[in-house]
Amino acid sequence: MTLTDAPTTAASLRDRYVAIRGTTEALAAPLSPEDQQVQSMPDVSPTKWHRAHTTWFFETFLLQPSLPGYQAHDPDFGFLFNSYYEAVGPRHARPHRGLISRPSGDEVARYRDAVDEAMAELLDRVETGELAGLSDLIDLGLHHEQQHQELLLMDIKHVLSVNPTRPTYRRSEHTSGADPGPAGWVDHDGGVVSVGRASGDGFSFDNEGPVHDVLLRPFRLADRLVTAGDWLEFMADGGYRRAELWLSDGWYTVNGEGWDAPLYWFRDGDDWWIHTLTGVRPVDPSEPVVHVSGYEADAFASWAGARLPTEHEWELATRDVSVVEGNLLPADHLHPVAAATDAPGVRQLFGDVWEWTASPYVAYPGFRAAAGAVGEYNGKFMSGQMVLRGGCAVTPGDHVRSTYRNFFPPSARWAFGGLRLASEA
Repeated sequence: MTLTDAPTTAASLRDRYVAIRGTTEALAAPLSPEDQQVQSMPDVSPTKWHRAHTTWFFETFLLQPSLPGYQAHDPDFGFLFNSYYEAVGPRHARPHRGLISRPSGDEVARYRDAVDEAMAELLDRVETGELAGLSDLIDLGLHHEQQHQELLLMDIKHVLSVNPTRPTYRRSEHTSGADPGPAGWVDHDGGVVSVGRASGDGFSFDNEGPVHDVLLRPFRLADRLVTAGDWLEFMADGGYRRAELWLSDGWYTVNGEGWDAPLYWFRDGDDWWIHTLTGVRPVDPSEPVVHVSGYEADAFASWAGARLPTEHEWELATRDVSVVEGNLLPADHLHPVAAATDAPGVRQLFGDVWEWTASPYVAYPGFRAAAGAVGEYNGKFMSGQMVLRGGCAVTPGDHVRSTYRNFFPPSARWAFGGLRLASEA
């Protein structure tokens, strides 16, 4: 797997390793040992498991094959903390990760410390040139850990939401944003455009390439995300009860699951409230709607007389947009915020919510999975999933880019999924 041809110094790699591993621990710090043990549904993994699994990744793919004399910290951890790598060996079933009461959280902390110490030795050897070829694989491990930082926050949000007292990950006062006003449209000419990430442009996952040309018809993209206020109008107009708006699988799902509002919304009298990482509060109509499935996003677009953008339309629209300006994890809101009212062009392309697209998650022309276990990272999931773009309020700031392809089944709601409308020009 060729991840990047850009030069990475060993010193910068070491600094990045220390910072990212420290961020994971900082995100887990507000949680009690009991918080870190709970698995509230099969798609959620306990915080303790995330901390151990990301450590297992470095141990399995870097230390064991590359550091002479290294011995596994614990022979049972490979079975307990392997996620889905068939080539590595058997593993504990995903829906039962919450049953792993041993090792304890303290033991997992010692595991992380031991692997970090060994990785420091390995990074020394990379710096001297002895193992220079490992830089790309270390970088992959760091981006993998950043993915799990986002998952850690997504998962603990669900864990805390099912507690009858709705405890808070971190208390913060909410300030309502200004009404972003009606959504406008920004036209794009389309044409034959190149999409995907080229080698030499910095880190990318293998599913972001190869670069290839696509033909796009002229299209329009909404200049802001769909808001909670827009969603309240959809609900008031019977959106969850009108079969004509829904895909067949979506209609089956919405009725089978009893959905009548986004995940984490609940009634208190006549008002809708929402559970967030920073507390329970009334739904803010100015904020982007979040925690809706791909089925719900598609139904809303049908109701609005529009559609979801394709992933390539979305990518074309982000060509000249700065990622750092988005509401991502460094902004520390941990929740979507209202669009700026004075920003020209298309707003909120990065951060706030992962934007559902109309594109199925499939391989780009010429894609080939890498040999060995790391080849299982993305390619094996190219079935039954849809692409989301743009990052969200809990995505690490230097982790997302215009070519990044996230993917979830269209029924998934616990992810920070939202939407933007599109239409033909």
